[in-house]
Amino acid sequence: MQLVFLNTLEKQSDEGRVVTAQVSIGESQGTWSVVWTEPGGGSVRTDIWYEGSSWEEMISTFRHGIAVKLGEGYEPVLDGMLEDRRPSAGSYISMLQCYGELHCREDLYGALREWRRTRAAAERKAPYAIARNNLLMMISAFVPQTEEELRSIPGWGEAKSAAYAEDVLTITRGFERRTTFPLTWVQEVLDPKAYMKWLYKQKELKYKTEMERHRTTRSILQAVQDGMGLDELAQMLDMDRRRLVERIEQLDRAGYDMSPLLDREISSLPEDEQVRIQEAIRTVGDKYLKPILQQIYSEADLEGKPLDSIYEKLRLMRMRLRKDQTREAM
Repeated sequence: MQLVFLNTLEKQSDEGRVVTAQVSIGESQGTWSVVWTEPGGGSVRTDIWYEGSSWEEMISTFRHGIAVKLGEGYEPVLDGMLEDRRPSAGSYISMLQCYGELHCREDLYGALREWRRTRAAAERKAPYAIARNNLLMMISAFVPQTEEELRSIPGWGEAKSAAYAEDVLTITRGFERRTTFPLTWVQEVLDPKAYMKWLYKQKELKYKTEMERHRTTRSILQAVQDGMGLDELAQMLDMDRRRLVERIEQLDRAGYDMSPLLDREISSLPEDEQVRIQEAIRTVGDKYLKPILQQIYSEADLEGKPLDSIYEKLRLMRMRLRKDQTREAM
């Protein structure tokens, strides 16, 4: 094993002594490893964070692990392991987000989440497209009573106000407010240590998402190679089919070969439906799926049928046709 990187990190324990640990990256015949070693109880504990052949997955795992350790209070002897390692303490927006999470009122937050769930179902949207959790947390912490106050919360712009302001204010006006607007006071009352810990947590979550994305990619590519279908793959990854098909389409656009999966799934579609989808795509283009759907199916055809399954067919066929066009152009 060739050692590629090594750094020592230190932190002060609750008893006042300095705890030393090391993180290393090694490589042997195309296999990467990330290892954390830390003394404890008279011995040295070794944690293998990563072992595999993907450089991208190795780096994202390393970054996630380091973000966790920095959040626990470790400081590297040689800095520079993460870009922009020390979070900026001057972001007003991030301070509001931090305060919102730390002072979220669970009763109001629960009411807002229930409203979002109902509204998302009515509009056939994902809940996050209505409002993300951190936005609802800030609303529940600051309890706006007017549209002007609501719009002073980061993430709540003109479009959301036009669509949802009255709904949200109807809810918030039923709760007592304990703070005031404008929110400039947050910078004065927010505990610096709690804020810095929160900032490190955001980095940890960012790198965790990146790490899990690489792992999902590896799992999808292996499953396609093994001949799995969408049902098996969705169950294995515990992912709903819509998100899974969108992810497969992203990988297809990135140049990964999804042909075995496409062939398997499209083979179950009636031949005449395949032809109609192909003709619709040639007529209206493949940039947007809704015009394709409207070209093929009448309202009577769609009545009582789940739109997600129909859009899934269109995505699969779009991938197949794009791949065919690429082959023809070569």
